Amino acid sequence: MLKRQVYQLVAKALSRQAAVALIGPRQVGKTTLALEIGKEFKSIYLDLESKSDRDKLFDPELYLSQYGDFLVILDEIHRMPELFQTLRGMIDKARRVNKPTGKYLILGSASIDLLRQSSESLAGRIEYIEMTPFNLLEVAKSQEMPYYNQLWLRGGFPGSYLADNDQDSLAFRKNFIRTYLERDIPQFGFRIPAETLERFWTMLAYNQGSLLNASRLAAGLAVSVPTIGKYIDLLVDLLLVRRLQPYHTNTTKRQIKSPKIYIRDSGLVHALLGLTTYDNLAAHPVVGSSFEGYVIENIVSMLPDKTPVYFYRSSNGAEIDLILNLPNNLGTWAIEIKRGLSARPNKGFYYAIEDIQPTHSFVVYAGKERYKLAESIEAISLEELCTILKNSYE
Repeated sequence: MLKRQVYQLVAKALSRQAAVALIGPRQVGKTTLALEIGKEFKSIYLDLESKSDRDKLFDPELYLSQYGDFLVILDEIHRMPELFQTLRGMIDKARRVNKPTGKYLILGSASIDLLRQSSESLAGRIEYIEMTPFNLLEVAKSQEMPYYNQLWLRGGFPGSYLADNDQDSLAFRKNFIRTYLERDIPQFGFRIPAETLERFWTMLAYNQGSLLNASRLAAGLAVSVPTIGKYIDLLVDLLLVRRLQPYHTNTTKRQIKSPKIYIRDSGLVHALLGLTTYDNLAAHPVVGSSFEGYVIENIVSMLPDKTPVYFYRSSNGAEIDLILNLPNNLGTWAIEIKRGLSARPNKGFYYAIEDIQPTHSFVVYAGKERYKLAESIEAISLEELCTILKNSYE
């Protein structure tokens, strides 16, 4: 189940840039996709977590100069960030003599060192593409209706979603979390006790989709408020947490200023809470906010990179779950999320529509029928809304 859309984005980017960075959390399928792309080129693959491959790059310019007309795939670039300077020199040297530059596909499990190093070394020479876990449209092409709840329960990491059963899926996710805590985060230079960060991650799962209350989280962990900010920054940079900012309008009404925090993959939320089956999830207090986060991530995965997304809430009870400021003159879309078969929004949604005056307004619900709730508001399924957004940017 290859992510064809990402494949096409990477292939196009390689046609116009010397270097392309494919970023995303571990186990999302970056290596599999990169190796598929490599079949279209003369290519060489180097796994920088392998000591033998790192040893080949003892003199990186000498080694890489042998592959001037190859696609060089560099996996887990954070293990050798000094390579960015070498790549810059080789790209610029080739350009000065009007020689076609080599092509470099750089894979990274996080944006932290990757973005910092490349922004300093490869500005104007690199293009970034984020690879997310499976989304609804990708899995809908291959399965019947159970895919909807299965994707929500298990999340979109291939090893979790495609597991033989729910128990194997949960085991994959628990191992994923443990690997991040005990190996990956220390590799990025963060000295945070694994037990502390696991407790924090679990607290975020219990508070999925809530307004950030750093003081309460700090009290629960017996750490400072600035430390909570650093923990959130870390998980955001690792592409595991979304910090959804509030939308502000030119209105006299007092508006919420704190962001909402979501663990991006619903399967990780459920693993942190020990929810193995759909029945376990349906009976748990987090079910509504988990579904909200699941819908948000599916919608955002359809959008061009860096599309601004927000939520809206004011002191008078006006509220919208998701606001999209869409490029290509598509305007501002307001989206309310309902888990059940009823698409009737609360009064706060109508108040918020009056405040924001969006171009389009939708209520995403569990039914399949698309119909008008009011003159400018439509009920719609998640799958149909995702299809509309995807088709708008293909």
